[in-house]
Amino acid sequence: MNEALELEAGQKVLEVGSGSGWHACTVAEIVAPSNAPRETWGHVYTVEIVPQLVDFARRNVERVGYADRITVFCGDGSGGHKPEAPYDRILVTAAAPDVPEFLTEQLKSGGVMVIPVGGIYLYQTLIRVRKVDGKAKQERLGGVAFVPLVGRYGYKL
Repeated sequence: MNEALELEAGQKVLEVGSGSGWHACTVAEIVAPSNAPRETWGHVYTVEIVPQLVDFARRNVERVGYADRITVFCGDGSGGHKPEAPYDRILVTAAAPDVPEFLTEQLKSGGVMVIPVGGIYLYQTLIRVRKVDGKAKQERLGGVAFVPLVGRYGYKL
């Protein structure tokens, strides 16, 4: 997924679905490399809907030394995180019924989003969305299996 996002140093990234915080750390090392000057660093904003996972992710991010490059929020990420928008990249780590318009709106022009889309547990496709001249262009990257995205713009479980 990181490769599909076409990550580069200095980018601002939104991750929807923090989980343990591990994936946010891999993204942070690309957009804010440990061996690069701080003024060239990007930042990862990650939002998690499960309060217990928020605490778990924060502890893990702090433990491995990425707290200065990753901010973990508790909330419904299915609608993105407007206070820090627009983003260069958006990564969604749970399958949505479709590509949420609110996430596309939070992408910068030229931005990229990677999101699994499809059924609750089966028949999901990883979609790369590129925002070009205000329009979202989608590309299918192949079959995947993710937990369902829950929240206002996700599945109602």
